[in-house]
Amino acid sequence: MRGYTGAETLHIDGFWKDGEGIVLQVKHDAGLTQRLRTLLFAWHAPSWYGSEIESRTDERTGVVELIIPPLLAMDYLADPTPVRLLRIEWSDRAEQLMRYAQLLRKALMSGWFIPDWAHWSEELRAWKLDIPALEPEAAEARELKAALAESGDGGVERWISYIVEQLVADNPSVAGVWSETAKAAGESVLAMKAADEDDWLVAIGLKQDDVPFRMALQLIEPDDSSGWRLRPAVQDREAGGPWHRLVPVSARQSSEGDTSGSSLAALRWLLPNGVPEAWVTYFDLRMRKEEAKWASALPDWTLSSSESNNSDEPMLKTELTDAEAFAFLEEASGKLLAAGAPVLLPGWWEAVRNRRLRLKAKVKSSIGAGSAEQSTFGLQQIVDFDWKLAVGNVNMSETEFLRLAEENRRLTQIGGEWVHLDPDDVDRIRRWLKKNGGKHGFTMRDVLEMHLRGSAELEPEREDQEALEAEVELSEHLAAWIGKLSETSELPLITKPEGFLGELRPYQLQGVSWLAFLRQFGIGGCLADDMGLGKTIQFTAYLQHVIEKSGNVKLGPSLLICPTSVIGNWEKELEKFAPSLRVHVHYGPKRARGPLFAAAVEEVDLVITSYALTPLDEEELGDTQWDVVCLDEAQNIKNYYTKQSTAIRAFPARHRIALTGTPMENRLTELWSIYDFINPGYLGSLGDFRRAVVQPIERERDENLIAELQRWVKPFMLRRVKKDPSIQLSLPEKNEMQTYLSLTVEQGTIYENLVSDLLRQLESAGAMQRRGLILSMLTRLKQVCDHPSLLLNEDLSTNPAAWEPERSNKVLRLLEMIEEIAAEGERCLIFTQYIEMGHALKRLIDERIGIPTPYLHGGVPKANRDAMIANFQNEQVPGCAFVLSLKAGGTGLNLTAANHVIHFDRWWNPAVENQATDRAFRIGQTRSVQVHKYVTLGTLEERIDDMISRKQLLNEQVVGQSENWITEMSTDELRELFTLRKQRLKG
Repeated sequence: MRGYTGAETLHIDGFWKDGEGIVLQVKHDAGLTQRLRTLLFAWHAPSWYGSEIESRTDERTGVVELIIPPLLAMDYLADPTPVRLLRIEWSDRAEQLMRYAQLLRKALMSGWFIPDWAHWSEELRAWKLDIPALEPEAAEARELKAALAESGDGGVERWISYIVEQLVADNPSVAGVWSETAKAAGESVLAMKAADEDDWLVAIGLKQDDVPFRMALQLIEPDDSSGWRLRPAVQDREAGGPWHRLVPVSARQSSEGDTSGSSLAALRWLLPNGVPEAWVTYFDLRMRKEEAKWASALPDWTLSSSESNNSDEPMLKTELTDAEAFAFLEEASGKLLAAGAPVLLPGWWEAVRNRRLRLKAKVKSSIGAGSAEQSTFGLQQIVDFDWKLAVGNVNMSETEFLRLAEENRRLTQIGGEWVHLDPDDVDRIRRWLKKNGGKHGFTMRDVLEMHLRGSAELEPEREDQEALEAEVELSEHLAAWIGKLSETSELPLITKPEGFLGELRPYQLQGVSWLAFLRQFGIGGCLADDMGLGKTIQFTAYLQHVIEKSGNVKLGPSLLICPTSVIGNWEKELEKFAPSLRVHVHYGPKRARGPLFAAAVEEVDLVITSYALTPLDEEELGDTQWDVVCLDEAQNIKNYYTKQSTAIRAFPARHRIALTGTPMENRLTELWSIYDFINPGYLGSLGDFRRAVVQPIERERDENLIAELQRWVKPFMLRRVKKDPSIQLSLPEKNEMQTYLSLTVEQGTIYENLVSDLLRQLESAGAMQRRGLILSMLTRLKQVCDHPSLLLNEDLSTNPAAWEPERSNKVLRLLEMIEEIAAEGERCLIFTQYIEMGHALKRLIDERIGIPTPYLHGGVPKANRDAMIANFQNEQVPGCAFVLSLKAGGTGLNLTAANHVIHFDRWWNPAVENQATDRAFRIGQTRSVQVHKYVTLGTLEERIDDMISRKQLLNEQVVGQSENWITEMSTDELRELFTLRKQRLKG
């Protein structure tokens, strides 16, 4: 060590400083200040050779102070090991600290320490040495502590406390032992120490109790002769077994006698059969000790001197009123336990204490019995009921409750069971019953909500109180009716209509029967079967059934509203399966209007029109009294505020039906919108639904609320999926795969420039502007991944050369795949969300592959659509590919001639993509369906595809999201999402 001669001398003094530990003051020859920690702790590994020791220097005196934490100080001073040849002179005070550190280490290793009862508190835990008297260190320890105290370092006695607390905090094994001790004793016992040190050490398990019995204070419930009482009880410590109540000596031969005004201390207590001989030595002493502990813990429960015959000892009352008994159960017993005094309470108390008073509406009506006069009741019908109140399993009539409320009792027995009545609950319910009880009428909608959700809100939640809710108790008939709704397998099946030509699979007949059952009671339903399970067939059979069951009763026409692209499909299906139905198609520029429309629909069974026409022809459609209004692809009314949705909701109908494979594409409000059509008001107002359901689920993903919503909507939604074993479709396999493609150099350059521009704009954008920028950029980046000309708006008709396939690897791969599919004699559907991209793909397939290719989009007239679909389905007509706009061709079509589905660009909503895929994967498909999802490597397409794959979509749980979630990402997350990974880019 350079400059070190071994001649330098260190003069070290030491003292204890609260909050820091041991402070060593070092005086030394010049030149060692910077190396002191290295020299003194050269061999001390726990302090990392001095690096964890804080130091400070008094510039005036040149004295260096080293601050050593308590545990490290003990470890170091017990055996200091500085560098060799260093001369150290320890002061007398420092040498005493070294001797004390050795003693502390010995104490820790031997377990000679216990909690310091005198200084222990809820805020500060204290420990002290507990050296056995026979140990040779005991005398030396006492002398050392006395010497330290005389020298002014009495605080060093707290050294052991800091060490133990640090071990509890930092050492897992010590922390584990302390945790088990606290668990066994009870945190409250540790925090609120008992009045007696020995009792406390026994309670926390650090000292053995030699008394052969345990003693507790027992609360005894009233009987025929006495009210609430406090009595001591004992239990044999070794034998265990039951607790035995002590009785006063003076009352042993008869009863306990009149002990009102007496106290536990004023009486002599014995077991009914006398005190065992082995207990005599301890009995009176322990009794007085326990009584003192009880009185200390409960000073407000002691008798006055006059009540206790002027006794100097505090005396606890033994006879309690009802109010005092409740106070003992609720509060006083906890104080006794915290003081280490065992308490015996009635066995029912734990079960009763947290039970809340509940309002219940007992339905009296025979609704659901199916009688002729009640065959139709609807959700708005008022239901007769009686109010009942319940606490746990105990029920009270309204009259019984009001009587108890007047008595103002906290504890009472009803039907042999004890009940706890909270005064606030009692007062609130009493006021509500007097104000609303006789007037508050429940509708069937309210009854169903209360039953399915568990309760209904009568008064909203406020800052100072919870919402007031009521439960429902169903009548036998209504319970059976709801059971049939919830378990469709329990429904009576109808007979297949005679006029229906075709077979109904078992699950389809069940679906038709379900719709007919709902109609019987005037309630709408949502048939939400998976795509391809035959919703069209089920509605057709239902309509035929309704007409045949009506006999000579004129029902009036029914209305079917569907996307324009499937009007032709409906015509063909109805003609095939129910040719006797009289159908009128209300569509096209020459459609009937005004009186002509009224005359046209007068003698028909079903009118078919499109969603687009409903706001335009609202007057004609709204003036007709429809028997049934059915929405096909009902998700079209998901936006509640559109003119289309508003118009459709206003159409009068006896029965409302929604058909959809995706009752929610994006958000829960879409589900609400469909339900508000089929059963107006069932899910409440949109505002209430947003507040109570949408926000908690979409923000917090509340699993309990999701399950509650499922129960709420299930009775009026019949949902079956293709893979359900009970469906027994025997469909072929559906194989989904990603087709990964790289960008061309041109695409990569454009992509990078777009991302750079976006990130620059986001730095200064406000919240609304930010969302607009991101959504706009999503579209532009998806377009450049398809083909540069799509983004650059290069006109296909005037500049076809700009759309060369070589500019996009996606287009090149698509052409290759179509050639392969055509060579196998198979057919494919190609979905794109961009109209111009669809036109380009059609033209390229026509020119490069030489196969005429149809392109279905929103601008194609109905007649042309029908011809396209019929030709594609006809295998005798040459063809291989069918290009479709995702919006126009993604729903309602039956295109089972294709067994390949290609998603050229991604919608990033699995529900929408699956809906499009199911144009081919449905009943009638005999070959395995191959689904190809194009993904460009290194771009946001790949990253979002990964995110969706990893994400558990709540759409399967009754909730979902759209790509709007991307707008909520931070700028850093967006940079990671959008930025092009160049290793994926190929020239």
